[in-house]
Formats: sequence, structure tokens, C-alpha cells
Amino acid sequence: MSVSLDLPSLARRYRTGAAGPAGVVEEVLARIEARGDDHVWITLRPAAALLADAETLRRRWPDPAARPPLYGVPFAVKDNVDVAGLPTTAACPAYAYVPERGAPLVERLLAAGALLVGKTNLDQFATGLSGTRSPYGACESPLVPGLISGGSSSGSAVAVAAGLVAFAVGTDTAGSGRVPAALTGTVGIKPSRGLVSTLGVVPACASLDCASVFAGSVADGLAVLSVMAGPQDGDPWSRRLPVPAPVPPAVGPRRIGVPARPEFFGDDAAAAAFEEVKERLAGLGHRLVPVDLEPFLAAGRLLYDGPWLAERLAAVGDFADRHPEELHPVTLRVLRRGGALSAVDAYRGLYRLRELRARTEHAWAAMDALALPTVPTTFTVAEMAEEPIERNTVLGHYTTFTNLLDLAGVAVPGGLTSAGRPHGLTLLGPAGSDELLAGLAAPFHALTGGPPAQPGPAPAPATPPASPPQDAPDAPAVPTMPAAPAAEMVLAVVGAHRTGQPLHGQLTSLGAVPLGTAPTAPLYRLYALDGGEVPRAGLVRSATGGFSVEVELFGMDRAALGALLAAVGPPLGVGTVLLADGRSVHGFLCESYAAASALDISAHGSWPGYLLSLA
Repeated sequence: MSVSLDLPSLARRYRTGAAGPAGVVEEVLARIEARGDDHVWITLRPAAALLADAETLRRRWPDPAARPPLYGVPFAVKDNVDVAGLPTTAACPAYAYVPERGAPLVERLLAAGALLVGKTNLDQFATGLSGTRSPYGACESPLVPGLISGGSSSGSAVAVAAGLVAFAVGTDTAGSGRVPAALTGTVGIKPSRGLVSTLGVVPACASLDCASVFAGSVADGLAVLSVMAGPQDGDPWSRRLPVPAPVPPAVGPRRIGVPARPEFFGDDAAAAAFEEVKERLAGLGHRLVPVDLEPFLAAGRLLYDGPWLAERLAAVGDFADRHPEELHPVTLRVLRRGGALSAVDAYRGLYRLRELRARTEHAWAAMDALALPTVPTTFTVAEMAEEPIERNTVLGHYTTFTNLLDLAGVAVPGGLTSAGRPHGLTLLGPAGSDELLAGLAAPFHALTGGPPAQPGPAPAPATPPASPPQDAPDAPAVPTMPAAPAAEMVLAVVGAHRTGQPLHGQLTSLGAVPLGTAPTAPLYRLYALDGGEVPRAGLVRSATGGFSVEVELFGMDRAALGALLAAVGPPLGVGTVLLADGRSVHGFLCESYAAASALDISAHGSWPGYLLSLA
């Protein structure tokens, strides 16, 4: 049995009885065994314990209608987050302890029915962005042999990218929930500070730390975040912020800030890839606004050149003083730099940060979100070993200021550059904008069409590829997904033809180009149709008004649309759909007679929203 681990697929298979939690556990364990020693896991739970949990789920929730939202969804947790009864090492064996209680965020996930597979590797004490600072080994990206996975949440990102779990919990202080997402081709959601409790998380910088989520899609990541989020009694860093809905909202065109003078540290292929990213954003209807990043970058430099280095000592400095031999050499070098800072330095740093935050507020007056390359360039494991601190700073060029400036972020993969290296886009917004950012990121991710790497054995050992030369004239061409061309026809789909749904292959086989999602005008009702080999949705225009329903848009030529129409049977057909922005496009519509006996699901806003509610 090969089971897709995305949340809608799991929910559908559980609901229909095509799969059960025990079968999913066996599939996950087989994939982990096939990968071999990939340095992903620090603690992997025994098969017997996982199967017992699966059986408990089956017995506790026999009725599919009563199941919690993450029923039977396998996940992993970064090993600086407490899980009751499992050791927390923070990638330092001598530091390990076994907590009696799990972190509240973990307890919320378990209460929602998720299945914990194990705890994952990280840069020691969450200090680093490379994934190479661990005594448990360095995780490589599943996308390119020899390439770093990014850190510090390295194991969590690779576990998702390799298809070993549906989602994984990470943490993000300087970019640890976003850099690995770019380097492994996954989605990384870094929530607003305080939206998710950090009780039970080994601090890196307690005033800045965030829990994060890695997933295969923005929708899956947001569904997980909606379970983890919310204020927590007893957590001094918890805040009352808007808890995002579990489904990305349909978002119209926005003002998107982009760097006026982006820096790629000589990586011309990465620079060209970001130009394509901007073209895709513009193709989705957004207005791009050049932004001076200097005050943002200056704030980011404070994280490793200012008093926040001393805050890391407040968490683990006593242990480091007593057991310096137990620390990774690079981790120890970083921590020791914080010992020379004084209280005067701390206040000077706080004053400087306030000045820079005030300067960035002018930029936010002109934009709704900020679009940045997640990383400016990439490195191999061997290259990181040569200059571990300097190249770590490069990796964090666009990430280290985020928590200092109290921003939320969503990182999505952008594909591969012409040099065959992964790159990504991060969308940032002020605290509380988590749901908006997900709504902006989901259509962009649909354009890349990039699911996580397929599960299978770990890559065979290979000579790590060197960094591409500046001109790289003979580098093998690995094209990124192009910006959507001007198609002859635009088609709106609502149900089984959407990305990830059973009939989506009919579109891809005809060369359909994804154009993102959009809301319809508030004139429609959405129904779950009876019968048929696969679950289908029916969109009906209401004579008395109705709802705005999210549709997914695709560009097609006339011949392809005609071929698709010939393959579509009643009660569905192709008609005209009016979008909220006033455009009229072709789209799947349902004959009204079929809706008479169907379930009205309009209130869910979309077919994925309805499917998620069934979980």
C-alpha cells in the first residue's frame, strides 16, 4: 500500500475505509527503513507503540463524522520540544532529560488525533541555519546530493520532504523554520511570536522563539497551525492574536514589497530565479512595490552582532560553562561570543532595534506583505564545514530580522535554479497577518506545482557538487516553473479537478497551467454531489444570491479545453463563472437538478474546506 500523506488524502481514505491508522503507520515505518541512516531522527518511537496508538485512535473514534481534525496524521517533533516520556536532547546527549509533560503545542496536536512518529535532529541548541551542527550527523537535502538541508530544524524539514511524515514541528528564532523549507522543497510556516506557546521548548532566545510547521502544502501547514495556535495559561510569551482558520482564504491582489536592491552573494542563478518569482507574483495580479531593505537587514545583524547573543547564554550558558567539551565546536564558538556583552550593550541594542523598527514602519505603509528570497544562495555540507559561521550568516541574510521586528512569515518552494539548486519565496507581514500570508502563499505554491520529494531510499553517497561558478556557462539546465503564460482560455475548477484531487491528472495531461486560486462573486452555492466513482463538487449559480466560493484557475488552449469538455459527464458542464474581481472565466458548473438531493456545503467556502471538515 502506498498512501499519500497530505491531509485531504488521508481524511478521504480514512473516511471511506480505504486506509486505517495502523496501515499508515506501517507505511511510514517502511519508508523510514528504506531511507536508512539519513540522520533525520534522534528518537524514533518503537513500532509497537505507534501501532498501539493507531489502534487507540480507531477505537476511540469509530464514527468518521466525530473524528478530530488531525485523526491518524503522522508527524514529527524537533528534539528541542518536550514530548512526555521521550528524551529532549536539543542535539546534545549530555544535556538530555525526560519530561513528564509534553509541550502544550504537542499535547494539542495529540488531542487532535495526530500520530507522533519521533523526534528529529537539529543544529545543537537551535543555534545555526545549516543543519550541520549536530553530533547526530548532518542532514542532507533530498533534492540535491551533498547539499545542506538547512537548519536548525533540519530533521523536521527532511522528514516532510522525504515523505516520512505529513507534517513536522520545528522552531524558528533566526530563520530555522524557513531556511530548511527552501533547501528541502517544503512549506515552512513561521507564526507570529506568541501565537503558539513555547512552553516546553528549550529556549534559544526566549523573547524571539517561535514554534513552526513544515508541511507539503500551505493548506496542510495552516490546518496544523490552527490546532497549535491560541493563548496558553502560564506562558509569559503567549499573546492573544487572531487564530488562523484551517483553510487558506481566497485573497485578491495586494501590494507586495520586493527588495529594491536584492543581494545574492554572487549566485547569478539564484538572482535570475527570484526575477521569475517576481514575474509569478505579478502574474497573480499583485502590484510589486520596491522596498529599501537596509533597516530590515540592519535589525537582522543585531541578532548575531548584538546583545541577543547573550540571551542564548541565559538559556544554556550554565551548562556550556560546566560541560564545554559536550558542545559542538561551532555552537560553543557562537555561545562564547555572548559572554563579552554587558547590560549596557543590551540596552544599546534595544534602543537601536526600536529605531530600526520605527524606520520599517514607513515601508509597511506602502505594502501589505514583503516578498523575499528565503535564502540568497546555497551551500554543500563540505562548503559549510570550511566557513561555518560566515556562511551561516549568508543563509540568514533575509531571515534573521523577522522575529526582532515582530513579523509573521510563510516560506514556499520556488523550484530549482538553472544551476540545479533549490530556491524559495518567503512572504512576511506584521504580527497577526498569518492567515493573510497563507492566502497569498497558497496560489504561488500552486504555480510551482512542487510537492515534497518522493519517499524512497536516501540518496547514494556522491561527491558533493561544488558551488556553481558565477557565470556557469555549461551548468545543466534545470528550469524552474515559468511564470504562467497568457493562455487562450482560463478555466475555473471547484472539486475533483483541483490540485491534489483524484481528477487533477486530466488537467495536467492536457497541459493546463496553474494560475492560482480566486473567489467567485457572491452568487453561487457549492454542493457535495451524490454518486460517482470519486467525490465531486457542484457549483450552481443561485438566482437569489449566494456565497463567494474559492475556485482554482488554470490556463488552457482551446483544443485542450474542448478535449476536457468531451471527458466531463453530467451533471457537470462548462459555463461562465463570474469572479469577485469582475472577470468572467470558463468554469465547471452543475445542473440544478443534481443539487436538489445534494448536500449544500457553501458555508465551507471551498471543496478543500469541506473535505477538511470531514476529518
